[in-house]
Amino acid sequence: MDAAEPAPGAPAPEAPSPTCFRHADRESHVRCTRCDRHVCPDCRRDAAVGYQCVECVKSGHQSVRQARTAFGGRITSRPYATIVLIALNLAAYVLELVRPETIQRFGMLGSALMLRNPGEDPTDISAFYQAGVAHGEWYRLLTGAFLHLSPTADSSFGPFAIAHIVFNMYWLWSLGSVIEDRLGALRFTALYLLSALGGDVLVYLIAPNSLAIGASGAIFGLAGGYWILSRRQGYDPLGGNQMLITMVIWMAVSASFTSWQGHLGGLLTGLASGAAIAYAPRHQRGVVQLVLLTVVLLVLVFAAVANTYQLLTT
Repeated sequence: MDAAEPAPGAPAPEAPSPTCFRHADRESHVRCTRCDRHVCPDCRRDAAVGYQCVECVKSGHQSVRQARTAFGGRITSRPYATIVLIALNLAAYVLELVRPETIQRFGMLGSALMLRNPGEDPTDISAFYQAGVAHGEWYRLLTGAFLHLSPTADSSFGPFAIAHIVFNMYWLWSLGSVIEDRLGALRFTALYLLSALGGDVLVYLIAPNSLAIGASGAIFGLAGGYWILSRRQGYDPLGGNQMLITMVIWMAVSASFTSWQGHLGGLLTGLASGAAIAYAPRHQRGVVQLVLLTVVLLVLVFAAVANTYQLLTT
């Protein structure tokens, strides 16, 4: 039987009320200005004109470019990399206080005879072994930069043993928080680690038989990088010239206690790495910075390998 047709003159049946595209049980007469779908109060967000649905808002946020610093790094709300580096240095210091032999085991050392165990007889030649970077302990080129003078390892330094890490962490926070804000966490970390490596490489080249520790090389590298970045931007919130003068004076004063070679090597590496970051052209800047920083790394690696060959063949 055919469906009954409405009688002539009878009102047409009402169309169903529109509902939210996400909630079929909710009536909605408001449309998203972007996709034109009906949205209920829970599924819409205020827009410049009208409303947008939550899905359009989400896709819009994904298409927005990440804010970048003047040198191409990601902007962060806090200096997380600086905080992590300080935490690593402090954790290493605690380990030194608990196990004083940590300095002998992980400090920067090119080549030397070392006691296998602290309690062994130093007159017994069999108690010694060849240690250092030249003998395969390459990790010392970085681990030494996270260690500091410890009163439990050597009480002869007195208060300077504590001042060593206090001053280094002060400068790491003062310089690191500003530089990380300019570079972003990744580029800042690269600058720090390359400077630490550069300081220990110069120690390895000039004084391979001495034991060197401390983050001073990395700190001097940050100072050099900061100076380059400030010259590039024409903006110097910390007083870079005065800061560098202070650093040079500190290098001279601390030469009798710590390694001036590490300070100088870190400073030179920081200047080179800072220039690689600051003067990279805007076009393909990230790629150019990566290539230039890799070149700095390869130069340091080549110098270390060449010195190892010389030490082992002479």
